[in-house]
Amino acid sequence: MATSLQNLSIYDEQSVPSASKMKFGIVVSEWNRPITDALYQGAKNTLLKHGAIEENIITIGVPGSFELTAGARLLAKKTDVDAVICLGCVIQGDTPHFDYVCQGVTQGITQLNVKFKIPFIFGVLTTDNQEQAEERAGGKHGNKGDEAAITAIKMVDLSCRLKK
Repeated sequence: MATSLQNLSIYDEQSVPSASKMKFGIVVSEWNRPITDALYQGAKNTLLKHGAIEENIITIGVPGSFELTAGARLLAKKTDVDAVICLGCVIQGDTPHFDYVCQGVTQGITQLNVKFKIPFIFGVLTTDNQEQAEERAGGKHGNKGDEAAITAIKMVDLSCRLKK
């Protein structure tokens, strides 16, 4: 469903399992920092709201959205996280750079999901302009960080249930 038809921060709280025994990695792009900081706050606050322990949330920054894949891979290899949330923002410009970055980060996160036994969550905004990014980072369309955190919790829970 298109974001313009649904608020990213509205969800059925009863459908979200407890995150109290889960460990999360969050990789945040430094590019478009006001937006990515808002995405990060949304994700972290949502994890905490659902029982995650602050010490079980490992956060690292990377220079840009393209580097999210490398940062997420390093977190998965060097820590014992149950899921990695990738947060970034790519805003359309005047050159095809937008297309290359969006395609690269999308394919990179997909490859990580295939290669590793933990989920990697795509929390990257790909917008036409700054206003659309702001609307999805705590504005009128909610916060993509909230949605990414809920997705991470549900995917870790699914993985645990399937192991049993």
